[in-house]
Amino acid sequence: MPSKISKNSVVTFHYTLHDSDGTKIESSKGKDPLSYLHGHSQIVAGLERELSGKAVGDKLKVSVDAANGYGEHNKGLIMEVPRDKFPKAAKLEVGAIFKIGPDAKNSSVVQVTAVSDKSVTLDGNHPLAGVDLVFDVEIVGIRAATKEELEHGHAHGAGGHKH
Repeated sequence: MPSKISKNSVVTFHYTLHDSDGTKIESSKGKDPLSYLHGHSQIVAGLERELSGKAVGDKLKVSVDAANGYGEHNKGLIMEVPRDKFPKAAKLEVGAIFKIGPDAKNSSVVQVTAVSDKSVTLDGNHPLAGVDLVFDVEIVGIRAATKEELEHGHAHGAGGHKH
């Protein structure tokens, strides 16, 4: 069992995420902690980098700029689509989430940001793109990844293989 976080460790941690103004975005408190396979880009790059070398019990505050979080906001990912391109039954309201693309493997997630009689504006940016983030983290577990986890490229849950 590794004593410090390194590549191919399965890391389990609790976190609270705030924006740079201190507004709470989400937290694992009162829920199961988050587990991920370290060194495989499964959490934002800035946080993963700061967790390297940490040990169980470590508590830290990590500031991650937008570029090392969910990226800068890209205006090129905003598109206006004629309303008649959507099925009549589609719930076209601000905040709605859709997958668009030729198939499930090659699709993108977009969020509706505006609706008019003639068009729907979709934003393909992550909702936290352009936001500087602050994570309060407590490391609660570190273990070596299993062969199966390494083959699959992600951590599996306590009960085994869960996709």
